[in-house]
Amino acid sequence: MNILIVEDEAEIAQLIQLYLEKEGFTCRVCRDGLTALQIFQEQQPDLIVLDLMIPGLDGLEVCARIRQKPGSKDPYILMLTAKGEELDRIIGLSTGADDYMVKPFSPRELVARVRALLRRTLRQGGETRTYQTPHFVVDVDQRVAHRKEAGNMETLDLTTLEFDLLTTFMSYPGRVWNRAQLIERLWGSDFFGDERVVDTHVARLRKKIELDPANPTFVKTVIGVGYKFEDVA
Repeated sequence: MNILIVEDEAEIAQLIQLYLEKEGFTCRVCRDGLTALQIFQEQQPDLIVLDLMIPGLDGLEVCARIRQKPGSKDPYILMLTAKGEELDRIIGLSTGADDYMVKPFSPRELVARVRALLRRTLRQGGETRTYQTPHFVVDVDQRVAHRKEAGNMETLDLTTLEFDLLTTFMSYPGRVWNRAQLIERLWGSDFFGDERVVDTHVARLRKKIELDPANPTFVKTVIGVGYKFEDVA
């Protein structure tokens, strides 16, 4: 697994690299946003450890640009910041980060979070099912999702996590999922982040599959509980 570390503080970058390489990961380090985007396009890492406050383009802008044009890989993004305010955490997740850590942090915890993110790919890799509903077809083996509308089939441009989220919903139509259950399913039991990351990714999925994301037809909110998927002809 290839990891890109984007951190302008040399000592922190070296510490992260040391711990990750001890665990067998291949790491590359850069210190500014523009270089991070260039390396991303050239090497397509599996995961990016991304500091929020970096020279040039900041971490939020880098994250947003990667999510807009993910390329052949849609990497997991673990965002780092010295800021601990709630607003910063929410903004970081809303741009498409998968997890969030506040400095100072434990290098061992960072490694655990990296493994938890990358485990999604390993856990999903053996499935060969196809799920179909009146408006959607998802091929889990090929990792392709289609939306059917008026006899036409549209291929959905989903990120890795959006695809896994849609697959989870379609595997149990009508089931109500709370945040903790979705985190367990998609992130694993050793997830350390904010549960509201689920809300962010549900909102992003809705923008891609709903005709009116503000009034969703398929992924519905169950107030006080969580979410459920419904699709009727």
